[in-house]
Amino acid sequence: MTQSDPVGTRQARPANIAIFGAGAWGTALAIAFADRHDVVLWGRDPEAMRAASLRRENSAYFPGFTLPSGLMATADFDAAVAHAIHAPSGNALVIVASAVAGLRSLAQRLQPHAIPNLVWLCKGFEEDTRLLPHQIVRQICSDRLPVGALSGPSFAQEVARGMPCALTIASDNQALRESVVAAVHGRSIRVYSSDDLVGVEVGGAVKNILAIATGVADGLGLGLNARAALITRGLAEITRLGIALGGRAETFMGLTGMGDLILTCTGDLSRNRKVGLGLAQGKPLDVIVKELGHVAEGVRCAQAVRALAANMGVDMPITAAVAAVLFDGDSPRGMLQKLLSRDPRDETA
Repeated sequence: MTQSDPVGTRQARPANIAIFGAGAWGTALAIAFADRHDVVLWGRDPEAMRAASLRRENSAYFPGFTLPSGLMATADFDAAVAHAIHAPSGNALVIVASAVAGLRSLAQRLQPHAIPNLVWLCKGFEEDTRLLPHQIVRQICSDRLPVGALSGPSFAQEVARGMPCALTIASDNQALRESVVAAVHGRSIRVYSSDDLVGVEVGGAVKNILAIATGVADGLGLGLNARAALITRGLAEITRLGIALGGRAETFMGLTGMGDLILTCTGDLSRNRKVGLGLAQGKPLDVIVKELGHVAEGVRCAQAVRALAANMGVDMPITAAVAAVLFDGDSPRGMLQKLLSRDPRDETA
């Protein structure tokens, strides 16, 4: 099955949606869904959630955006779970909006409960295990639990403002795909579906590393030609790894491959691109991350993907070069020189 078009234009039944993770992306989706669904946004910081509820703004993690009156912000985990489990219509959706590093612990907390399904937004590989998100979840949750990844080229700020975007729900469970499309598709959000969960997750993970590389190139003033070359050859790296892990080549030409790669490598809202720009300015990595104030998944992902690619014999020179700057002390200019000095080869090799 290939990526398919959304389910018509039918009006979805209102759903109970519980979003676990009150960072930028989780809050943005909660805002976007609140006019159509009954939404609870859970965050682990009681003080921040209490302030968000009173002030109608998640000033700690997503300042500048008003929380709709019907959106409930809470640090009460059990209440958020109950919101999904006891949906009056039986129509419910559980979304984990943490970083990859937080997915395992949240899945473990959710596992004892009779949740109807589980969808995650995070993009990356777990740093120590080198597992994709669906592999982490499957280690913890029953195989009978419908699960999937909601991914695609999207910046949280634009989604919260109601600006158009297109996403993909990836799952091997058709009923889950249809349920997510029915709940999420509409207004300014267009949702496609795919059963290539591996391909969708690999595209979402590796593009963050490549955004760091393009940020370095742009920060060094190397021009638009260099940026285009990095994006194009980066797509080749994503495709090689994705196919080796069981994904399908056509997935990487879609929203969660080429689409997300282009956005993250060129958009000024991209955290990972900002990491590359900071490295080009000579800033230490810890200073860059502190200034961001948010997680840049490409940093943690680079080490895991470099090791995974080496173990599998997959050629990923851009990823390896980025990891060398982040963790081995290579200079940004040395990174680009290393890539430029590689022997010529067939473009499709």
